[in-house]
Amino acid sequence: MRGMKKTDAKILLVDDDDSLRRVLEFQLSEAGYTVVSESDGREGLKRYSDEEFDCVITDWRMPKMTGSQLLQQATAINSEIPIIVITAFGDVDTAVEAMRGGAFDFITKPFNRLGILLTVEKALKYGGVLAENRRLRRQVHEEFRIENVIGTSEKMLQVFDLVTRVSKTNVTVLIEGESGTGKELIAKGIHFSGTRKNSPFIAINCAAIPETLIEAELFGYKKGAFTGAVGESKGKFEEANGGTLFLDEISAMPLQSQTRLLRVLQEQEVTRLGENNPRKVDVRIIAATNETLPELIKENTFREDLYYRLAVVPITIPPLRERREDIPILTEHFLTRSASKHGIKPPKIGRDVVKIFFDYAWMGNVRELENLVERMVVLSNGDTLTVEDLPVNVKKPLPANGKLWFSLPADPINLDDVECEIIRASLTRYNGNQSQTSKYLGITRSALIYRMQKYGLE
Repeated sequence: MRGMKKTDAKILLVDDDDSLRRVLEFQLSEAGYTVVSESDGREGLKRYSDEEFDCVITDWRMPKMTGSQLLQQATAINSEIPIIVITAFGDVDTAVEAMRGGAFDFITKPFNRLGILLTVEKALKYGGVLAENRRLRRQVHEEFRIENVIGTSEKMLQVFDLVTRVSKTNVTVLIEGESGTGKELIAKGIHFSGTRKNSPFIAINCAAIPETLIEAELFGYKKGAFTGAVGESKGKFEEANGGTLFLDEISAMPLQSQTRLLRVLQEQEVTRLGENNPRKVDVRIIAATNETLPELIKENTFREDLYYRLAVVPITIPPLRERREDIPILTEHFLTRSASKHGIKPPKIGRDVVKIFFDYAWMGNVRELENLVERMVVLSNGDTLTVEDLPVNVKKPLPANGKLWFSLPADPINLDDVECEIIRASLTRYNGNQSQTSKYLGITRSALIYRMQKYGLE
């Protein structure tokens, strides 16, 4: 350890044995640490309260304030600073008491130099992990507070008002809106602005998991419950215990799984696949969908009782084309964020580009705007984003109602072929989502399904 370079670690050393304290102080300083020493537990606690330390080393048996009392009060001030306790040789009961009181580790007298330095090194690594976790938690809380969701339009202000109110409760929320409107961001805003913000936020996309695996993902399973279950596993409900479970694309959940989900919501307990004993859970549910669930209820693909259980408070996120006044502020936000992400000076944006943004349909909503702005920032060579930086499909303005957006060919056409291609292209735009496609085409979902069957479209 000799010759170790200077570190930023600051250690508080508390011991009433002057000789031992001086030796330890010298060894730690020689190893590169900044050491603050006190001979009295009360003075040590005062220094701990007034200054920031990365580690504490304290004797266990001291007059005026014992190591046990110092450990208890220091942990109450900040439980994430590792505390190492010095105990008498062979004093096992003392060591056990120290560990139960929150000590990181203990060393016994007499101890050698290498032993104490290795223990300090481990403690500092542990404290560093806790500090990084604390920083990440703080960053997540800050990033996903509802105040950071962008929008000043009347419709979004109504959404924010609802979110603010429900975040103070544990009520079940159903978030409705098209793809790309920011449903998960709103869900995180509810969670990280509420009383469960320090507990897990677990998200699961019901449409992305095969039908045969969704119950295993949600409820967990025991070893041998099914082929491939080589060990036991917690489900998302258990992972989210004490926090929030976000069920995205809830409309894609199979009917059988909907039945089990309803029971979990009613009983507040889950049973892993292959087990008989239920486990209690305390989970707040936020679900989201881009489908019209009442229509799915009519088609017997979604349970009505589950819908009412989920939609205690429904929140509808408007598509971007219905809140165009938010486009400038969103654009500026994404400009700044994209430039920072890629280490580029934020460019300005031309007025002609903003006008095109106002006219564009934004079928991919806020997500499409964010991706487009990032693309323009990365690919642009100038200080100002211009029309030339826009992709071709965005340059064409949204057509007025009742006008063709294409030119009729000179040769005769087959109307069925045209309709088939329009439906195919619309389904592709919405990734096969029938509810959004039917809404876009201005027909009912059943009418869309009839036409899909007519033209053999999968």
